[in-house]
Amino acid sequence: MKRIAQAAFLALVLLSSPAFAHGDEDSHGANIGRAGKPSRVSRTVTVEMDDAMRFNPSTITVRRGETIRFLVNNGGQQKHEMVLGSAKELREHAALMKKFPQMEHVDPNQVAVDPGKTGELIWQFTKAGKVDFACLRPGHFEAGMRGRVLIK
Repeated sequence: MKRIAQAAFLALVLLSSPAFAHGDEDSHGANIGRAGKPSRVSRTVTVEMDDAMRFNPSTITVRRGETIRFLVNNGGQQKHEMVLGSAKELREHAALMKKFPQMEHVDPNQVAVDPGKTGELIWQFTKAGKVDFACLRPGHFEAGMRGRVLIK
């Protein structure tokens, strides 16, 4: 019964959070841009992840309106992910992942990558400013696995 209550709570939290709610693609991270279309990719940026809990590069600069294909390589022995969001959303979601470590999510603003594999994330950055990214696997965010996209 406790697992059912936890699952119901988790579903309620995720559905109420605009950055991680399921629904039409515009609801995913609308304040940070929108899912990009492969036919509109401006350029490809390769991002490396590893078990040192770092992204390389950790800072990426793009132009407002640009659609980026992120090729996300996991050179580690653990599963890692790259999730785009505001610092506040990522911090809150990382805390939730600690409570529900088996939680898997599939949203256009994130890609999870198994060890030794490469994933793809296509995102259009519609507003100038900054967008944070992080790995939200339990303990990874806290270990410093974070980065930032600067939109000019």
